[in-house]
Amino acid sequence: MQTLKYLNGYPDHLQQSARELLAQGRLGEVVKRRYPQPHSVRNDRQLYDYVQALKERHLRQSAPLGKVLYDGKLQVLKHALGLHTAISRNHGGKLKASREIRIATVFRDAPAEFLRMIVVHELAHLKEAEHNKAFYQLCQHMEPDYHQLEFDLRLYLTALDHEAS
Repeated sequence: MQTLKYLNGYPDHLQQSARELLAQGRLGEVVKRRYPQPHSVRNDRQLYDYVQALKERHLRQSAPLGKVLYDGKLQVLKHALGLHTAISRNHGGKLKASREIRIATVFRDAPAEFLRMIVVHELAHLKEAEHNKAFYQLCQHMEPDYHQLEFDLRLYLTALDHEAS
């Protein structure tokens, strides 16, 4: 039986449905039909503006972001949803913190809903460091379909992985 690395932890019946669609060569087509609209966020500046707009709408009181960019070095398997970091530096005896969000470049060509879900996920880390109940409640506050989008994103990644091999 083929292991589906992006779907580990999901129920067997969902994994089996994904395997059947893969065997038929239709998984990518099904995801593209459900999410036909690509996003228009093509470069780092546009990504920064996009993230800032969502942050202003939902997390005005959170710490400012120092950097937001597409990162070609992120390994999708390890950081499938991007990477959020807080970097502290000493400046003249004062400790300055800079927060960064990095999104894997594979998502530059992803459907618009998936980019939004990834950004929501990374923004939620500004308030909640761990993937706990409060974290997922915040994600759902910012994106009501968060859980469905996360699952569909994992199907998308599975289809891309299968097409590449």
